[in-house]
Amino acid sequence: LIEAAERRADPLPTMRQFLCGGAAVPPQLVRRAYGAMRNCRTMRVYGSTEAPIITLGWREDPELAATTDGHPWRYEVKILDEAGEVVPVGTDGEGAARGPGMFLGYADPRQNAESHTADGFFLTGDIGHLTPEGALQITDRKKDMIIRGGETLRDKEIEDVLHGHPAIREAAVVSMPHARLGEGVCACLVLHEGAEAPDLQAVAAFCEAAGMARQKFPERVVAMPDFPRTPSGKIRKDQLRLRLRDGAL
Repeated sequence: LIEAAERRADPLPTMRQFLCGGAAVPPQLVRRAYGAMRNCRTMRVYGSTEAPIITLGWREDPELAATTDGHPWRYEVKILDEAGEVVPVGTDGEGAARGPGMFLGYADPRQNAESHTADGFFLTGDIGHLTPEGALQITDRKKDMIIRGGETLRDKEIEDVLHGHPAIREAAVVSMPHARLGEGVCACLVLHEGAEAPDLQAVAAFCEAAGMARQKFPERVVAMPDFPRTPSGKIRKDQLRLRLRDGAL
């Protein structure tokens, strides 16, 4: 939609609100929307099939709209550590939510028990934290984190940097097999039309200029025409990891 507005030099003045959710939304995309669409308030929201509409977006602050996933609405949200204890504000942990829109439960009793706390909070499988403003900020999926030499790396953090590269339309950072470290960092890229694919050296220089720690630099770059996706458009990172493991990428 942003690309259409920019291509036509049409700021879509009658559009008032656009809520982004269902998958990770780069901050750059929301900021770009504020520049391309004159009157539209664009914001990130968060929820899941099991617990929809956990948050509403920030309407009055474009930067919070871009960098957070909104504020809890009619849901209780807490962030838990591995032991199930609530962590301080600003500290990452697994998000847990409880509210009126939640599903009744899974058909499998064991899966149901594993996905809920004793007091009825649904364990989302998403990693994030609460900010001092009361916003929820999702930083990763538990299953998508990369364990490189015993250090946990957040794929979304790397993706957010790569989305600032002028040639990159969309980035998906996934783990790949690494003989010494167990897992390495691979950046799969979809480029803007007509853009030349940056090589590994160019990507490393861009990450260094952005202040990224060296252990987070991609160790391989793969340009693709598009990613494998679900019917709703989410990137199938499990398929990308499988292709890397099997040598298909």
